[in-house]
Amino acid sequence: MSEQEKDQKAAEPQVETVEEQQAAQAEAEAAEPTAEEALAELEAELAKVKKALGEADIRAQAEVQNVRKRAERDVQHAHKFALEKFAGDLLSVADNLERGLAALDAQDEALKPAREGIELTLKSLLDVFGKYNLEQINPSDEPFNPELHEAMTMVPVPNVDPNTVIEVLEKGYQLNGRLIRPARVVVSKAP
Repeated sequence: MSEQEKDQKAAEPQVETVEEQQAAQAEAEAAEPTAEEALAELEAELAKVKKALGEADIRAQAEVQNVRKRAERDVQHAHKFALEKFAGDLLSVADNLERGLAALDAQDEALKPAREGIELTLKSLLDVFGKYNLEQINPSDEPFNPELHEAMTMVPVPNVDPNTVIEVLEKGYQLNGRLIRPARVVVSKAP
């Protein structure tokens, strides 16, 4: 065949039989989904995406609520215990005033004005402590509580129940129910 014949044959439209056309059309339809099938697939995928987004939204809202509650709790604790370090530093002042009172002879008339001054100063300091919920722990004659007391020594004492505080060496303090310093005490033990 010459090149001209080839070109003519190529230029002529090729005629397919009806059967070949139907087979080609069925093949094309099988390869491509119908519009209804494509729509159904897209709707199913959309439903999955909507469900996932709804679950993600619920989780995100729960996380936001948790963060908000945590932040509120942290702010409350910050307000409640902001004075903890400062109050802890002031405890030595109260201790020194109490030691000063104990050192002054109550019977000496010359020391009476000094004693009254120290008593008023200590009372004023304890009033300020009370104003800011700093409570004094003075467990004399109470059962020993290891959560609030620190036993410095144990002494056998007749006529006293074991594990009873018989002497307070240094008073303890709590700020809003949180222990700042335990009371240092002497505890009785069985003879």
